[in-house]
Amino acid sequence: MQQEKKYIPFEQIKITDRQWPDKTITKAPVWCSVDLRDGNQALVTPMGIPEKIRFFHTLVDCGFKEIEVGFPSASETEYEILRTLIEGGHIPDDVTVQVLVQAREELIRKTFEAVRGAKNVIIHFYNSTSTLQRKIVFGKDMDGITDIAVQGARLIRQLTEEEVARSGMNIRYEYSPESFSGTEIDFSVAICEAVMQEMGSSKENPIILNLPSTVEMCTPNTYADQIEYFCRHIKNREAAIVSVHPHNDRGTGVACAELALLAGADRIEGTLFGNGERTGNLDIVTVALNMFTQNVDPELDFSHILDIKKVYEECTKMHVPERQPYAGELAFTAFSGSHQDAIRKGYEYMKNSGTEYWEVPYLPINPADIHREYEPVIRINSQSGKGGAAFVLQHTVGYNLPKEMHPEFGNIVKAAADEYGDELSSEQIVQLFRKEYIDFVGKYQLLRHRFTELNEADGSIHSRFEGEIAVAGENKSVVGVGNGPIDAFFQALTGVGINGYEFVNYHEHAISKGSDAKGICYIELKQKNNGHIFGVGIHSNINVAALRGIICAINRAEK
Repeated sequence: MQQEKKYIPFEQIKITDRQWPDKTITKAPVWCSVDLRDGNQALVTPMGIPEKIRFFHTLVDCGFKEIEVGFPSASETEYEILRTLIEGGHIPDDVTVQVLVQAREELIRKTFEAVRGAKNVIIHFYNSTSTLQRKIVFGKDMDGITDIAVQGARLIRQLTEEEVARSGMNIRYEYSPESFSGTEIDFSVAICEAVMQEMGSSKENPIILNLPSTVEMCTPNTYADQIEYFCRHIKNREAAIVSVHPHNDRGTGVACAELALLAGADRIEGTLFGNGERTGNLDIVTVALNMFTQNVDPELDFSHILDIKKVYEECTKMHVPERQPYAGELAFTAFSGSHQDAIRKGYEYMKNSGTEYWEVPYLPINPADIHREYEPVIRINSQSGKGGAAFVLQHTVGYNLPKEMHPEFGNIVKAAADEYGDELSSEQIVQLFRKEYIDFVGKYQLLRHRFTELNEADGSIHSRFEGEIAVAGENKSVVGVGNGPIDAFFQALTGVGINGYEFVNYHEHAISKGSDAKGICYIELKQKNNGHIFGVGIHSNINVAALRGIICAINRAEK
């Protein structure tokens, strides 16, 4: 028997006129964070009260209006965190705390004790409904499972009416047929209808029906079919807020949530960065920022994503992976040469075109929109291309290398990366450039110089160069006359035996501002039978920078 034959394929939903594939996401759902409950129970070391309080305030700052804070009937710690939030005045008036409880009498009564004093509360009760759970865990048929849900609903409604009469608390209901994704779809509809009837749900007072993919068992399109089927068949649909709670066992939690929205879901439960049992919950950060990149306001603020990440990692002791969408250290980093070149050109296009839209290849979001503008987008290793190192220089120290120079410096960086055997930091790349072009001391040095203009009788103007050049430590005076300063300088260089170089081009730009501003000049020379060579000069006088660049190129050619 082949090993895969022991697994039972997931049964597809019989829906032939599905509508969700033709829809798009145009607005944000209602968001509910379950970090403090579902996320916390999955931690090796659960959060203490100080960490939970800090995390709670971070969630509020992000814009969450519904936050599941715990399972207060499950343990004294869970009970105490809720009491601390209530008695400490930590819950804003526009935020609803959600508490989870099994549909069992003693646990429900304990939960109502725990929420006293709160202003807005969602009582989230559940029982497992799946075929496998009924068979293996509970040994009950569908009627027996439905009775558990209805009895729990009846008690919760009774205790709610008593509490509202006593304190005026705003209490809402949420019911989850746990393991919805593994439950026969018609039974899911039937048990939810029974709960709605018991609760007296109406359009004015809707119940939240949460349909969790407790264990991700099927492809996202099948989950979407389940949600659409449920929404189309549930009686009194306007009396329910359909919520989803995807897990990530198959690695498609985000896709399940997005397709569920297309299929009719109104609400999403999940956690920051997908923390949760096994392979985790849905990552709300990813879904929300995916919407952001599609011109949809997610109504959550993740603009300071690294600050949120820091709180998450310190409170949970978990690590956000380097490749995690949007928040991972390498989420926007390109090592590949072709990717780097496209990104560099994209930034140039944005700067030069004045477009109001974000149009940079390989980057679906502007890193600056989530305050990652100081993170290196392009990083260099042996796989990087010729333009990557130039991009790093431009964004680190403001050196705009001409395109013709990219291959030469790129090869220098690639050789260094191969030798180093690891990624090169931006500081290392700057040091390589300085060592190769700016600080390099070769055979020739320009010690002093003077230019004068010569006005000829025929009306032409020539330049005269007079100066002193050190050749291997020996100072020599030189003179040259040419059509311009550069030509005159080359004529002077023949006096110390420098021949065979053809001036090709130069580029210049300022690298500082103010009265002591400096300029940088990139010189390209061509040697007979020996290709092109570049030099760099820096000086407050751009003409001097050009001379230094020429000397640099010659020194590099003859080293």
